[in-house]
Order: sequence, then C-alpha cells, then structure tokens
Amino acid sequence: MPEPAARSPKAEQTRQSIAESAMRLFRTKGYDKTTMRAIASEAGVSLGNAYYYFGSKEHLIQAFYDQMQEQHAAAAAAVLERETSFAARLEGVLLAWLDVAEPSHEFAGQFFKNAADPASPLSPFSPESAPARDASIELFRTLVEGSDVKLATALRRDLPDLLWLLQMGVVLFWVYDASDGQQRSRMLVTRVVPIVDRLTRLSRLPVVRGVVDDVLGLMAALRS
Repeated sequence: MPEPAARSPKAEQTRQSIAESAMRLFRTKGYDKTTMRAIASEAGVSLGNAYYYFGSKEHLIQAFYDQMQEQHAAAAAAVLERETSFAARLEGVLLAWLDVAEPSHEFAGQFFKNAADPASPLSPFSPESAPARDASIELFRTLVEGSDVKLATALRRDLPDLLWLLQMGVVLFWVYDASDGQQRSRMLVTRVVPIVDRLTRLSRLPVVRGVVDDVLGLMAALRS
C-alpha cells in the first residue's frame, strides 16, 4: 500500500471511495455480513484494487477509527476555543464524540465483539490502533493544557491518558446504550464530568496526593 504522501489525488480518491463504501455497507448489512468483495462492488473497483488499499475489513475499521478521530477533533475545536473551564472543556469534548459517533451506533456493537478481543487489531489498545489512540490522547492533552485546572507536574503529564481511558468507558457504555438517541450516554457524561473535575482539583491536597501518586505509579508500571 502506498504511503499517504506518495498517493496521487486519484489514488486518494479511490481509497476514500472504498472506505466510504465499506461504512455504508457496515451500517446497512452489518460488519460480519459485509465482505471485501461486496465493498469492492459498492465502490466500483476490482477486488484486487480493494485489497491493494486495505488488506482486510479490519484495516477498513482502522481507517474508520482515524476518520472518527479527525471528525471528533474538528467537532471539539469550538468548545476548546471558547471555554477555559476544565469541566466545560471535558464535557464538550466527550459530548462531541457522541455527536460524531451517533450515525454509527447501529453497527458499532457488531464489530465491538471483535474489538473486545485483546489480540484483535480492532482493539483500541492494539498497535494497529496507535495512530487514532495517540491522536485522541493528544486532543485530551490540548484540553488539559488550555484549561484553568492546576495540577501537579506528574498528573498533568498523565491526565490525558487517564481521560482517554475515561472516554473508553463512555464508548463501552454507548455501545450498549439502547436509549433513544443514546440519551443515557449523554447523561453519563454530564454526571461524571463534575466528579472528575472535583477529583482533579482535589489532587493537589496533601491528603489526596498520596493516592494520586499511587495511581500514577501503577500507570508507569503497566507501561513498562
């Protein structure tokens, strides 16, 4: 597969057409029932051409992850530009993800069973998901750095990773949320953000700092 910088405009258009066709079929037929042959037919390309750009359906989902992250960053830009309050920024970013993800809710559960497999490239923790994961963590870093919250140096460094894990919890809840328009997921965000805000601000107090240090130490150990 050619590197993005080396793709011609026509090649990039073909790649985008294949990805968009796959998303349409995933939404209408479901992830498991959609084949690469069907995707190629929908995009109007040969099966070999489809495999040239995407080695498997899993690679198409990775492209979906990347696209979602780009859309999420764009949707969150307004609130990050407007707000300085940590709570307002966090709520805005998490709700922006729900807005962007809403059209994909119907088929999200179908590939989540694959993503839940630790060995699957669809796992948000997999090496294959690193670009989307890193971009998401960087968005949370922007959220923290531009906010009014005062943090110890170590927590400031690791808080974006912790907020990404929080988002993963919201995503899991959202996948199984059968409420109309996933309103329960939105309620979860609006109720959990003030708790996170208070805990974050309390982290500077001596009585809480020891627990924070323990959590950060655990994260460091898990990374090693």
